[in-house]
Amino acid sequence: MFKARTVSSYILFSVLITFLFGCYPQRSEEELRQKQMNEMIQFLADDSLHGRETGSVDEKQVTKHLASLFQSLGYDAAGDSGYFQTFSKVPHPPVQRITEGDSTSFGMGTVKEIFGTNVIAKRDLGKDSWIVIGAHHDHLVMGDENSLFTEGRAIHNGADDNASGVAVMMSIAEALAKEDLNDNLLFIAFSGEEKGLWGSNYFCDHPTIDLAKVKYMLNYDMVGRMKEDHTLAVYGNGTSPDWNDAIAKANKDSLKLVLSESGVGPSDHTSFYLEDIPVLHFFTGQHEDYHKPSDDWDKINYEGMERIYQFSMNLIQERNTDADMPFTKTKEDDHDSAPGFKVTLGVIPDYLFDGEGMRIDGVREERPAFNAGMIKGDVVLSMGEHAVTDMQTYMEGLSMFEAGDSTEVKFLRNDEEQSTTVIWD
Repeated sequence: MFKARTVSSYILFSVLITFLFGCYPQRSEEELRQKQMNEMIQFLADDSLHGRETGSVDEKQVTKHLASLFQSLGYDAAGDSGYFQTFSKVPHPPVQRITEGDSTSFGMGTVKEIFGTNVIAKRDLGKDSWIVIGAHHDHLVMGDENSLFTEGRAIHNGADDNASGVAVMMSIAEALAKEDLNDNLLFIAFSGEEKGLWGSNYFCDHPTIDLAKVKYMLNYDMVGRMKEDHTLAVYGNGTSPDWNDAIAKANKDSLKLVLSESGVGPSDHTSFYLEDIPVLHFFTGQHEDYHKPSDDWDKINYEGMERIYQFSMNLIQERNTDADMPFTKTKEDDHDSAPGFKVTLGVIPDYLFDGEGMRIDGVREERPAFNAGMIKGDVVLSMGEHAVTDMQTYMEGLSMFEAGDSTEVKFLRNDEEQSTTVIWD
């Protein structure tokens, strides 16, 4: 039963509330933004979305949510149907083993057409140029052919890959919703990135704005696991001669930047680079949870994401001029131009390592490096007679071996040079 309170008890209650609020200051803008990023990642990485499969009912839930957020921020629809741009794709049919009695043959499996959906929103200020800012929203469901999980089927929530990128993108969208800019804005949440850049390829083939008027494109993919040294990989700085100066001026937070000139890589910025558009791709590195069910929201570094947000806002401000950005082709270092190889060490390379050699950031069980006694943190210096100085020379070395070969591998462990024998598979 509700009991009546005396006037003195209400006064005491009011004094207590005033005291409590006085002891706990209001949250800062940065804290509120990180809270919103956390909420976005928890939404996208929730088990109920089953890993955000391209073309699924779960994807529809994601795209509707993102569209409603863009609308609430005042952005106009820029898809083919409202905020949505739907595309279809028939993947290559898988090879299936067919056994009849004592004979075995191989045939092509059955496939079905997949319908993915990009979410596209714009702020058209009547300017002559556009900025495109993007991040992919799809992931690996229960673990498709790209999964590195070997213990059965499980939901791959993809908190870092790439709920983190979507969260940063949406924070930028909120911040720029009322800003006075010299460029129009286009935000795209891509579908089908994990399938092979399906959504960004489709958009560039069927753009909803004039691509010739795009000044540059920023892409966010796996930006949620910044390390303690505040390292951020920025790919594509060679795609325009204007990038290096802008990047240096934007880095007011003393981030440790690892730059890579190439405009080609395994994410959606590649589609825009191939249209002769300057690009930058932001990435905080691979980790042991990459493409596994363990990539979940509670491992995200939200303070690190705030740093990336601030760096991005500084960068956009640095390029907020009437001047065009010239485009430059770069040396391609993606899988298509890298040497072909038939073997692997079975490790996760540290793509943020800027020393000499190839630093191992994770070792997969029962693979060549694991069987040879190599561990996380080892820095590969040579494979046989081939010196390893960086990722490119590491891949060149892999092209020299066949499965079953036995090779001496030299590496650094705690600054001490060691060697082991690797049997390739």
